[in-house]
Amino acid sequence: MAERHDNPSGEDSLIARYFKPLATDPGAFGLDDDAAALRAAGEDIVVTTDAIVEGVHFLSNDPPDTLARKVLRVNLSDIAAKGAVPAGFVLTLAVRKADESWLKPFARALGEDAADFGCPLLGGDTVATPGPLMISITAFGRLPQGKMVHRAGARAGDRVFVTGTIGDAALGLDVLQGGPVAAALADDAAGRDFLAARYRVPQPRNALAHAVRAHASAAMDVSDGLAGDLAKLCAASGVTAVINVPSVPLSSAAAGLLARKAIGIETLVAGGDDYELLCAVPGDRADAFLREARQAKVTVTAIGGLIAGSSPPSFLDGQGRELKLKRLSYSHF
Repeated sequence: MAERHDNPSGEDSLIARYFKPLATDPGAFGLDDDAAALRAAGEDIVVTTDAIVEGVHFLSNDPPDTLARKVLRVNLSDIAAKGAVPAGFVLTLAVRKADESWLKPFARALGEDAADFGCPLLGGDTVATPGPLMISITAFGRLPQGKMVHRAGARAGDRVFVTGTIGDAALGLDVLQGGPVAAALADDAAGRDFLAARYRVPQPRNALAHAVRAHASAAMDVSDGLAGDLAKLCAASGVTAVINVPSVPLSSAAAGLLARKAIGIETLVAGGDDYELLCAVPGDRADAFLREARQAKVTVTAIGGLIAGSSPPSFLDGQGRELKLKRLSYSHF
């Protein structure tokens, strides 16, 4: 995303107007160079990439400001799951045309989130495309050397925790698409708006990063669905899990729909786009983890535990009976 001054192009003008103000880190060199530099004495740099594509990861009528927040925040969620703090990001933006009415709110929202989360723009690229809109961010995080929290590392006896509430984003997508959830909430505008916002604007739990690094044996963010992502964590760690379904935290909107049988539990635990944190924490660290979560003002809930084994995680109802899930996660393919 280097800006060229010898023969300014439309791209250069776009970058100067909308994205150069976001490049607040000295290592970005004001977007006037071909690369950025990050200094990391005594630290490891965590790198993660997520892209969102129109018609696959977001709706064509999603507002540009929510798209900006979503694409940055899904990357920040990965950074938090590794126990790192944000250091910066690079942006690739493939648009059909340089539409000022779209770019202005996109850049404004991206700049606000970059400032709020302490994650400045370092560079990137802007290109024209005849295809769907595509936005990709590669984010960087910092943490002490050797302290990154992996998916692998969980052990039998660890407790399983999740942040926030599960399943709201999947319900929000249904609302925006006019599906059965939208019909069930026809008289509840506040509920529809809440769920739609949970889909469009995730809430990354970066305030919990230190607690994850200090206490979790394994962690990842919940992007494809709690059930499927838990299965991935268990497989990486060589364990399995037993989950108490009534303990899975739900918003009042989701709980109400479940109680009315407008949805099933599978919709919530396999829906995807939650961007909450899933953590395995040794039993003797659980109290400290919960205490630090309260200090960080992040809601954390214990939903089960890990046991020896290689079978898929078990999800038990309130009577201890195993629920048979037809699917574990959402797939974009």
